[in-house]
Amino acid sequence: MESITMIGSPKNAHETFLPNGTNGIKEDKTTVGILGSGDFAKSLTIRLIRCGYHVVIGSREPKCAADFFPHVVDVTHHEDAILKASIIFVAIHREHYSSLWDLKHLLAGKILVDVSNNMRVDQYPESNAEYLSSLFPDCYVVKGFNVVSAWALQLGPKDASSQVYICSNNVQARHHVIELARQMNFIPIDMGTLSSSREIENLPLRLFTPWKGPVVIAISLATFFFIYSFVRDIIHPYFKNQQSDFYKIPIEIVNKTLPVVAITLLSLVYLAGLLAAAHQLYYGTKYRRFPPWLENWLQCRKQLGLLSFFFAVVHVVYSMCLPMRRSERYSYLNAAYQQVRWQCQSSAPT
Repeated sequence: MESITMIGSPKNAHETFLPNGTNGIKEDKTTVGILGSGDFAKSLTIRLIRCGYHVVIGSREPKCAADFFPHVVDVTHHEDAILKASIIFVAIHREHYSSLWDLKHLLAGKILVDVSNNMRVDQYPESNAEYLSSLFPDCYVVKGFNVVSAWALQLGPKDASSQVYICSNNVQARHHVIELARQMNFIPIDMGTLSSSREIENLPLRLFTPWKGPVVIAISLATFFFIYSFVRDIIHPYFKNQQSDFYKIPIEIVNKTLPVVAITLLSLVYLAGLLAAAHQLYYGTKYRRFPPWLENWLQCRKQLGLLSFFFAVVHVVYSMCLPMRRSERYSYLNAAYQQVRWQCQSSAPT
């Protein structure tokens, strides 16, 4: 952003008039260090450069890593990167934290931002940030930016989630990283002390949590009604009349299952509200807490409704494809032939 320097400004500070009508102090670029040269480190570097920061990359092989970063980035060894920056992003896996042990004296007093995640929920007894803090007690470890993907960093927060959860035992270090997140156009959320890092690290692993119950219910209903239709329309005629209707399984049987599942899921959406109303009428107050099972049911109504709509749409598609089957056209012609043969106004059996 270009600015116009005001006349009479002091020599030790460059007071500026910004285009948005505010006054500010033009400061030198802040240097941010990143230890690691993976995809997240590359995306984080691009985001920091766009926000006006100077980035220095610490890599074990700086010559090879330099080809993957912009030319304005200083790619060097870990030692040089640590010396040049006061805020350092640790963009390496947990199992490689010990590789920084020899640089412990250089990291003393630095702000280390841990951006790592685990493969499973509660994979280790302590969080990655707490483990990093135990290895380097003289550093100010901050947990943050682990819920932001490398893709989101490149596109910017407007095209992805803009919330960043940050926690640390040191208040000043936490505020520094919070301000850094604001400068990167993210919305920082202060989660308090480093003990919250365990919860923050589990957040990316809880994908589609509200959908698990409704999806299980939908699959269970679809399986039950499919088996019922299969036994009723395929197995029973086969053993009773030696009639082979197995060709009906891909279309007819599935198409009979879809609408039943859709209407059942839709009924579950409204049934939860009726039970909640009955609960309030029974106890004579709306301030009494619902039972846990009913509360979870009420929270899943949106997912149940969307799944019901999905099954209904698939039913429409199947119904449109049904007349294209040769067996279905044959049944229509056979019904018309029977109607003409018996001189009936309706082909339905009487």
